Amino acid sequence: MEHPVHPFTELFEQLGLPADDASIKAFIERHAPLPETIPLHKAPFWNQAQADFLHEALDDDADWAEVVDHLDASLRKG
Repeated sequence: MEHPVHPFTELFEQLGLPADDASIKAFIERHAPLPETIPLHKAPFWNQAQADFLHEALDDDADWAEVVDHLDASLRKG
């Protein structure tokens, strides 16, 4: 069974964040670089619901995992 592919904008909507290109770029610029020692879901800028969603998406290898990995990689760049 194939998992649906979620676009980056949809992940931001799921997290309750502005999802237009300029807002996504600003979010990443504001919070990057995230140190390698901090797991994505433990970053201080998430609320509990966002952190839980990100953790579960990766832990369960859910259909969101690929786009959450993309977010993680984007936040690691400095």
